[in-house]
Amino acid sequence: MSAIPGNVDTDAGPPMTVPLRHFVVALAFLVAGVAVGVAGGRGGHLAQVHLLLAGWVCLTIMGAMTQFVPVWSGVALHSRRLAAAQLPLAAVGFAGLAGGLLFGVTAVLPVAGVFAVAGVWTFVYTIGRTLADAEWDVTTAHFAAALGAFVLVSSAGVVLALDHAVGVLPMVGVTRADLLSAHATLAVFGAVLTTVAGALAQLAPMFTQTDATRVGGLLQRAETVGYPLGVLLLAGGRLLGIPALARVGGVLVAGGLVVVGLLLARRLLAASVERTPMLTRYAVVAVTLVVWAPLSAWAWWQDPIAYGSLFGHPAVGTLLLVGGVGFVVLGTLYHVVPFIVWVHRYSDRLGFEDVPMIDDLYDDRVALADGACLGLATVAVLVAAIVPVPTGSSLLAGVLAFVGAALFAGNLLGVLVEHGPQSLPALVGGRFVEESES
Repeated sequence: MSAIPGNVDTDAGPPMTVPLRHFVVALAFLVAGVAVGVAGGRGGHLAQVHLLLAGWVCLTIMGAMTQFVPVWSGVALHSRRLAAAQLPLAAVGFAGLAGGLLFGVTAVLPVAGVFAVAGVWTFVYTIGRTLADAEWDVTTAHFAAALGAFVLVSSAGVVLALDHAVGVLPMVGVTRADLLSAHATLAVFGAVLTTVAGALAQLAPMFTQTDATRVGGLLQRAETVGYPLGVLLLAGGRLLGIPALARVGGVLVAGGLVVVGLLLARRLLAASVERTPMLTRYAVVAVTLVVWAPLSAWAWWQDPIAYGSLFGHPAVGTLLLVGGVGFVVLGTLYHVVPFIVWVHRYSDRLGFEDVPMIDDLYDDRVALADGACLGLATVAVLVAAIVPVPTGSSLLAGVLAFVGAALFAGNLLGVLVEHGPQSLPALVGGRFVEESES
């Protein structure tokens, strides 16, 4: 069972309700995104992408960075008021974008885009000012690069939303396909996976209790420089229609992510700690990255601009989104939410009475069930991308994913209901106590 990790300053973080609000709203986006997956047509697909990547993943990242950048660095959060304000702005924007795309109401897209940009830029400013006072290391370097990607992604998103409504791209000489490709590249490989790489550099050694090796340290330093550069080259080459530029970027991106996967796999294999839902899901991430990278490097070398290879080799692009992005968020939340609740509910009782450990707060059986459902859904999607499958297989995969997402969300919400009841009125009613202090 996990105890509180050492070398963190929990007093430097924001009040409990700030990150937990992000996580609760993000869980709603997760369930909604999986549900929308059954809708047909391109509008349903684009809406699902925004619900899952922007609503679930990005809101989770925003909440996690707001909590753990101050905790890891020991630097006080720049502004609690801004940290609280970023969530409603971004959530309204992301929901508006998804709704406009789903129902074909293009007039709402620019308005929703403005809300999304306001929320994302507020987050970037708050965390950026906090990082400016932190000690520079692998994690902070990745987070700084990810913040830059968030700015670029949100800016491109507003332009795309305006183009949907009034058609502005012909005026600037950029095609929708090229900007959309660059937007997606910066979102997945820049904002999301750069954050993932930085977080794993901190979380993997912390929760596997393993030491770095000399070779591993050298590879990690090379990835810290090469991967963000590769993202910029890949996105820039796709935006400008320069295959050679995108090809170099693609190789750097694939090389960086295989390093992340190999280093994570080594630590998981060397770990002597008890297996938890977090580490089990991290194992899926490690396997995914190691399998995805060489296939995608080859596909991008052949044609880095083709839409079919937007997220790597066509056969494993979906695997990256589900196994490389989805499972790392699932695994991290299985520790982060109980950790925050435990610190605020039980930490001051430790040594005076019997208290549960962090991993005792959620139900192990539900965690096993949601992992099985989501794992089977992932396998079904991967198989369908490689070989012909019977009609109805995609529906089965969708049902499994929905059940898994619902079980996962319910398990974490159960932590709040059972162990953090005092936080629920603040989460639901939006009351601010400590958050009102800037």
